[in-house]
Amino acid sequence: MVDVRMPAAKVVERAGGEANGWLMFLLGLVLAAAGVFLLVFRNQDGTLVIAGIGAIVLALIVLKGLTAVSPGRARVLQVLGRYSGTIRTNGLRWVNPISTRREVSTRIRNHETSVAKVNDADGNPIEIAAVVVWQVEDTAQATFEVDDFVEFVAIQTETAVRHIANSYPYDVHSEQDVLSLRDSTHEITEKLSAEIGARVHAAGVRVIESRITHLAYSPEIAQAMLRRQQAGAIVAARQQIVEGAVGMVELALERLSEHRVVDLDEERKATMVSNLMVVLCGDRDAQPVVNTGSLYQ
Repeated sequence: MVDVRMPAAKVVERAGGEANGWLMFLLGLVLAAAGVFLLVFRNQDGTLVIAGIGAIVLALIVLKGLTAVSPGRARVLQVLGRYSGTIRTNGLRWVNPISTRREVSTRIRNHETSVAKVNDADGNPIEIAAVVVWQVEDTAQATFEVDDFVEFVAIQTETAVRHIANSYPYDVHSEQDVLSLRDSTHEITEKLSAEIGARVHAAGVRVIESRITHLAYSPEIAQAMLRRQQAGAIVAARQQIVEGAVGMVELALERLSEHRVVDLDEERKATMVSNLMVVLCGDRDAQPVVNTGSLYQ
């Protein structure tokens, strides 16, 4: 597994200053109503007009600080270019009126890579695709550490999938205890999740799960690999048949000798073993031949 080292985060998430939005909304309405009242019932020297205009301006400032936060979303606050905190509380909230508020989704997302054609550890061309389940964990890093955290996750996921495919063989054709993409699905997906998590951690993203959704040999070698798999399956089946046939022959000879059904010399035993092996291991049903003579004819 490659050691992925990303730069340390310069900004981390912290709670932003906020207040109950409904209380501030009522305060803004009261100030606006008071300002209108003072403008309507102004006096001769104009002091009430100035006070009314001030109340209306103050009401606009108060109302400008209102912001709605939906479930599964957060608001990243900036004041004059500086990060001032993140609002995660749902509902109507009030923040610094001069702050800019960027909405960031904190919901769980899926990203499925396109089918990529790569070479496995043995150099065989294969097709592979994966899906990763991820979520924004640090909104400050997702906003300020990368240009577009969604695109960043997509590119880093594809890079990790290609690296995993290059690091392990598609299949193991020996008795070696080696991880393979086809047979070691659980171990491979754990390594894939760990590598994707290391790559996207700098963007404030947490990887929940990853799975390989498509895995196959490339079309140009698929038929050859299929024949090799079929040959391996045939050899394994033949081996099991032979082992079973040998056990049955041994059992037959032991039972004949134990019950003294017939006394056979070594030559006749060899002939019997040969006939039984042919019958038990043959692809077709044996044709019986009735011996009407003696045993030695």
